[in-house]
Amino acid sequence: MATAHKNLSVYDKATIPNAKNFRFGIVVSEWNTEITEGLFNGALQALLDCGAVKENIIRWNVPGSFELTYGCKKMIATQNIDAVIAIGSVIQGETKHFDFVCSATAQGIKDLNLQTETPVIFCVLTDNTMQQAIDRSGGIHGNKGSEAAVAAIKMAVLGN
Repeated sequence: MATAHKNLSVYDKATIPNAKNFRFGIVVSEWNTEITEGLFNGALQALLDCGAVKENIIRWNVPGSFELTYGCKKMIATQNIDAVIAIGSVIQGETKHFDFVCSATAQGIKDLNLQTETPVIFCVLTDNTMQQAIDRSGGIHGNKGSEAAVAAIKMAVLGN
């Protein structure tokens, strides 16, 4: 397990560029809200901790992870942002729906990274159980949202 011995919330602030001159978008899935709100809070706190200005962080909600690609695309087109974080949570169920949503979401976000000049950070948990999602959205493995925020800052710098 990739996160078994890693705290997703830990980062060395000295190695991260100051984020104060960048605008960030965060598109958040409303599905599995307990998880996505935890991820959002982790991302927001890490951005602010690294110097981002609250007024330069834009949040949009979409119904589910499948809709993240469209939300990110619209945000890139209309909000003049330097990087966007796509936050979602898909938990394995009894059908193949999980596979289709995970694959389409990952491919959609990958496509946006190839089609636009604005980096899109993949912060979509694809867990087998709710407990695994809780553990990665502020639980025992830290917060994937924090890790995504650090990636967004580094990619915003790369894009400018």
